[in-house]
Amino acid sequence: MPALITLGIYAVISIIAFILYFADKKKAQNNKWRIKEATLLGFGFFGGAVGALLGMKVFRHKTKHWYFWVVNIIGLIWQIALAIVLFIKF
Repeated sequence: MPALITLGIYAVISIIAFILYFADKKKAQNNKWRIKEATLLGFGFFGGAVGALLGMKVFRHKTKHWYFWVVNIIGLIWQIALAIVLFIKF
């Protein structure tokens, strides 16, 4: 059960991350006030790596910044590892 709850949390945070990447891309195109990089990276690292990586690819946003790839991929690795541990343990 904890694994399913964790996956649900990941899904919600990923959806938020995806929306944030979309919103930031639109703001960049319209020369408006942007979402902080720390916010985008934080959502990706702390549960929303799937949504962040999808947002990067779908919207072609922040793809040239190597640290976005690194942070989101490291986030994805630990998120998968935690889900596996929870599935095995419970």
